[in-house]
Amino acid sequence: MALIVKILGCIDLTAALAFLMLTFGIVPYAQYTLFCAGLLFVKSLFILGGDVLSAIDLGAAVVLIVSLFLTPPTLFLWIPALLLCSKGLVSFL
Repeated sequence: MALIVKILGCIDLTAALAFLMLTFGIVPYAQYTLFCAGLLFVKSLFILGGDVLSAIDLGAAVVLIVSLFLTPPTLFLWIPALLLCSKGLVSFL
């Protein structure tokens, strides 16, 4: 069980890295962005089991997909980056 939590935490950290790259003006590859958004979307399906924090994953996946076509405001990049970073780091404790 602990290994699964760490794998899910790694998914959060990779997506947070994509958000931080977008925040600082580094454009990540479209494949990397879609990969992170897809993983977050699949991970957000845990909301069906009652996990409320999976709504963060769903919102972050939507923002990542939108960032492929538009440039979102910096606030919409910082908030998911910090939330995903905190979720990822807590999973390693």
